[in-house]
Amino acid sequence: MTPIWTPSHEVVEAANTTRFARAHGLAGHAELLRRSVKEPEWFWNAVVGWLDLGFATPYTRVLDASKGPEWAQWFVGGELNLAWSCLGGHAATTPDHEAVVAEREDGEVSSRSYRQLADDVARLAGGLRALGVVDGDRVGLVMPMSTAAVTAFHAIAWMGAVVVPIFSGFSAQAIASRLVDSGAVAVITADASTRRGAQVDIKATVDAALRDAPGVRHVVIHRHVGADVPWRPGRDVEWDDALGEAIEPMWVPSEHPVMIAYTSGTTGRPKGAVHVHGGLLVKLAQEAHFQADLHPGDRLAWITDMGWIMGPWATIGTHAGGGTLVVLDGAPDFPAADRVARFAERHRVNFLGVSPTLVRALKTHGRSAYAGADLGSLRAFGSTGEPWNMDPYMWLFDEVGAGRVPIINISGGTEVGACFLSCDITLPIAACSLGRPSLGMAMDVWDDQGRPIRDGGVGELVCTAPWPGMTRGVWGDPARYLETYWSRWPGVWVHGDWASVDGDGDWFLHGRSDDTLNVAGKRVGPAEYESALVSHPAVVEACAVGVPHRTKGESAWCYVVLRPNAAPDDALRAELVDAVVQALGRAFRPGAIRFADTLPRTRSAKIVRRAVRAAALGEDPGDLSTLEDPAALDAIRAAR
Repeated sequence: MTPIWTPSHEVVEAANTTRFARAHGLAGHAELLRRSVKEPEWFWNAVVGWLDLGFATPYTRVLDASKGPEWAQWFVGGELNLAWSCLGGHAATTPDHEAVVAEREDGEVSSRSYRQLADDVARLAGGLRALGVVDGDRVGLVMPMSTAAVTAFHAIAWMGAVVVPIFSGFSAQAIASRLVDSGAVAVITADASTRRGAQVDIKATVDAALRDAPGVRHVVIHRHVGADVPWRPGRDVEWDDALGEAIEPMWVPSEHPVMIAYTSGTTGRPKGAVHVHGGLLVKLAQEAHFQADLHPGDRLAWITDMGWIMGPWATIGTHAGGGTLVVLDGAPDFPAADRVARFAERHRVNFLGVSPTLVRALKTHGRSAYAGADLGSLRAFGSTGEPWNMDPYMWLFDEVGAGRVPIINISGGTEVGACFLSCDITLPIAACSLGRPSLGMAMDVWDDQGRPIRDGGVGELVCTAPWPGMTRGVWGDPARYLETYWSRWPGVWVHGDWASVDGDGDWFLHGRSDDTLNVAGKRVGPAEYESALVSHPAVVEACAVGVPHRTKGESAWCYVVLRPNAAPDDALRAELVDAVVQALGRAFRPGAIRFADTLPRTRSAKIVRRAVRAAALGEDPGDLSTLEDPAALDAIRAAR
């Protein structure tokens, strides 16, 4: 595909990719990518040295895959602490440089220097230790984006505990399920935040969640907006009171867990992807350095929440490289449509991460979303979460970025520890493409027989070798981990994305090959929708599928089969919508509730969501030979 953006000679010469390649005797990105995939141990070892990532005890072996690629271990024998590697050195060498800047919806701005942030982190870590939290304990993090959220993330890692970041917009039930699954002993949260001028009572939601999560012994509350909150003596602790005596970072083995990041599958409870100090640090530091081309002192912002992988990505990647992380709380188009543009202008952002969903929403405002804002500081947009549509992509590039700012589109996932594929600022970029495989990633596109596909053919996105940032399994369920990612072809990770590579070598994604919904860039399993629906006494069974949506990318259409005496009317429909919102949160409100007489099943009683989605959209459902009753699709087409 013809590129829409080509880097200048000056951009190429200044890029981190170019400097790294030449320092290792390579001509540029193409040679570097080839060698990084062919010699992964050389590459990842070189990254650690190049970025000076601070192993307290040097590792003796880069990779140990003796138990198979599924259980690969990296930087074996080394000891480090992810939070110290992000903060400790910079607090000593550039103590007054801004580490984090946060803007609330009401316009209030706060910031912390590297010295201040490192001190806050060490003191909060000491306070958690005084509360009885110990090495390896899981601590939930349910907070809006703020300096406190960043402090809490690092503090949990600093003391050797395991952070469990949870989307601050989730319902109590969704929060509880993640706290229970992880076995969290404490939660760090906020009193409230604001969204479109309305107060969102986060602490009250967490309190409701804890009724079903009795293992949580302590709740630390940061006064984000100064709201009154319910209080439970003996359990609840004010943020200021939790800032105890500073402690030294705990040096832990490279494979020591640092984060359980939840993502959704097609069946069952949400999956807790386990990440470790060494692998997650090295992978995210590498991505911020090369993909985002982040230089020391640069300012990076990603419009996200700490509960999604891009929150930790931005936090770890920016701080590992000595940059300034700039975060935004509240609605991105309130109180005015140009809030994001003015935010980037006000804070002199160099790299601004957005989702296709956000861009589609901003595009509805037209020029008022960006006109008048000085975006001269921007060197690149970042993008992830879902495939692009051409119109919003070109609007962002041509109008907002004036054809000057490239879109560094990346794709991977929570389980990947960041990205598989990425554009690079040293290469021409085709519209909507993902460029090439990320450095060090052995990516391919395979057909059903496990053969590589090129020239635009669509197949499964696979990774044929392990990498440092990969999850070390699904928390508490190793069998589910193996079944989900490694069961189709021996030793090959199958990610569940349809992908293609065109004749020019540009990679593209085409949606999920499994049934996971991607609502506004947030992955959620259909089972979570269906569980909420069948909890209603009128519902016998349910099926949720994702359908295209103009702004969200995908919206959930839910098909329900009712009990014989239930009335399929608007009142019941409203109750079912409310049941989903109560279970998952407002961000996951169904786009439609439809009443069907039956659902299409295989002979082993599994609902065939692929066929439901095709029938809903009037598309060819493909092979129906496994259906027990193909006529069941007529019930979907006739659904009210």
